[in-house]
Amino acid sequence: MPKILVQSAQAPVTGFTDASKPSPLAQAIRAGDFLYVSGQGPLDPATREVVSDDIAEQTRRTLANLVSVLEAGGATLAHVVNMRVCLRDTADFPAFNEAFRDVMNGEKVTRTCIGGTPHRKGVKVEIDCVAYLG
Repeated sequence: MPKILVQSAQAPVTGFTDASKPSPLAQAIRAGDFLYVSGQGPLDPATREVVSDDIAEQTRRTLANLVSVLEAGGATLAHVVNMRVCLRDTADFPAFNEAFRDVMNGEKVTRTCIGGTPHRKGVKVEIDCVAYLG
């Protein structure tokens, strides 16, 4: 079964260490009934710049980017079975979690949230996910 690359113009392309070369990443890959979405961050899709220093605003933008990629792959948040979250500062967890709860609007997923250092300066949150489309 071949993998299908998924791309959304409403979410930024990431993975650049050298802007003069193409990204080595796919925004998402569909394999069978599963959609694997690469980590999304709080970047404006047009400028690829961090939208704000506020963790709640970063969380909302990150999830909006994630939803755009899901939609390009024929999915919604209702299809998501697992999310992984990386927070630069775990002290941001309460504000992150409230913004996450608001965006999810009652939709349930499994989730792991860890503290770590996203590769880009100013990025406080990164989220990837797996969606089941079967």
